[in-house]
Amino acid sequence: MTMPRHEPLSHHSAAAMPQQDEGKKPPVETAPEQRWKLQVFYLCFYGFMTQIRPGESFITPYLLGPDKNFTQVEVTNMITPVLTYSYMAVLVPIFLLTDYLRYKPVLVLQSLSHISIWLLLVLGTSVLAMQLMEFFYGVTMAARIAYSSYIFSLVAPSRYQRMASYSRSSVLLGVFTSSVLGQLCVTLGSVSFLTLNYVSLGFVTFGLLLTLFLERPKRSLFFNRTDAACSGAAPTELDKMAGGDKVDSGDSGKAMGGWRQAVLCRMLREVCAVAKQSRLQLWSFWWIFNSAGYYLVLYYVQILWNDIYPARDNRRVYNGGVDAASTLLGAIASFAAGYLKIRWALWSALVIGVVTAIQAGLLLLMNTTGNIWLCYAAYVLFRGSYQFLVPIAIFQIATSLSKELCALVFGVNTFFGTVLKTIITIIVADKRGLGLSVHPQFYVYFGYFSLLALVYLLLAVVVVIRHSRRAQPPELIPTEGQVQEKSPEAAAVQA
Repeated sequence: MTMPRHEPLSHHSAAAMPQQDEGKKPPVETAPEQRWKLQVFYLCFYGFMTQIRPGESFITPYLLGPDKNFTQVEVTNMITPVLTYSYMAVLVPIFLLTDYLRYKPVLVLQSLSHISIWLLLVLGTSVLAMQLMEFFYGVTMAARIAYSSYIFSLVAPSRYQRMASYSRSSVLLGVFTSSVLGQLCVTLGSVSFLTLNYVSLGFVTFGLLLTLFLERPKRSLFFNRTDAACSGAAPTELDKMAGGDKVDSGDSGKAMGGWRQAVLCRMLREVCAVAKQSRLQLWSFWWIFNSAGYYLVLYYVQILWNDIYPARDNRRVYNGGVDAASTLLGAIASFAAGYLKIRWALWSALVIGVVTAIQAGLLLLMNTTGNIWLCYAAYVLFRGSYQFLVPIAIFQIATSLSKELCALVFGVNTFFGTVLKTIITIIVADKRGLGLSVHPQFYVYFGYFSLLALVYLLLAVVVVIRHSRRAQPPELIPTEGQVQEKSPEAAAVQA
């Protein structure tokens, strides 16, 4: 599922000290240098371990099986929709609290929510208990922002890209390991789904212990930046937006109060200003609309698998292997996207349209086939195609924005995507709406992606036509007779 940095006070003090001889490095920098490396290593280890939940790939067959014995209607139309609603309800508060509380308290909340999920899965017997479980799932999803931004409080800006790749790789490796472990336990070890959930409960409890040993950063992206400026650190773009490159010590308290009151409003105005860029509009549109459809497919695909192949033998349920394969393909696709070199200003809409059309075709195949292996393969390709575009979208959105504005833009896009996902869930899946079963739902998702593909492809045609018109010379090429009428002097000047 998609990280701040803590610089010790001694590092800020060293930045404010008079410069020493160029040939000598201050010994005080040695300890902080080693310290942040250990912190990054621990954070990556934490990210890996908190993804080890081998029972996660088998939650739906567990709910539909003899352990819980819920009906497919209850799971599809009463339990699963709560995940979307809870995610939308807590997304904005957790986004703000993550920065205001400096990450660690939200990571603790995430770990406690994970424990609540598996306790309810093991002990809960009613629909209400499972709905509460989905609520805590929404909390854990919204709290992912705390881990994904924590790394930026540990390292200097020059190391952001590399450290972000380390943390993302650790998470992907954890998801892959968890899926493989779960599949091996079910297929080779004949471990029951209930036992697998107990194992998952043990891992998430260990994750809570790891969270307690994380160091709470002194600074964060929005609400706790002025302290850095007052300590002598180099001002950030956000500090400049808040009132200048320098903050006098005598005015620091006043500046801090004014900044906390005005910075988000100023940044929202900045977002409105940069939103006029066509590139930002296109990729934000993709982020909002395609991610909404993508996650709805992820929420309900296990129910589709169970409908196509209602295996009575747990050893013949291969959800973990499919999740492992899709995670691996997604990582490969994300890596390959970094080497794709084209004129994105010209071909972005076409690439998005083609990929979205392929996704629509894969959804139709998943929904119409009676072969579970073909459905598995289509799902793996569907996830891989989405993950292929994610790093491209991040790069295209982030290139023209500061770090702070980039975080806010992605937050706004995620919020609108969640609102759209909630609206679709209320209309399509919730029993208070149409309450469709899983197959009609996937026909809706197929139509949704088909419509998006049509919009992108039409936009691509418009972009190409406009580009071809601009590429034409502003003046007509002179005829042969006109060329002959020119004097030798004029021809020499033109040459």
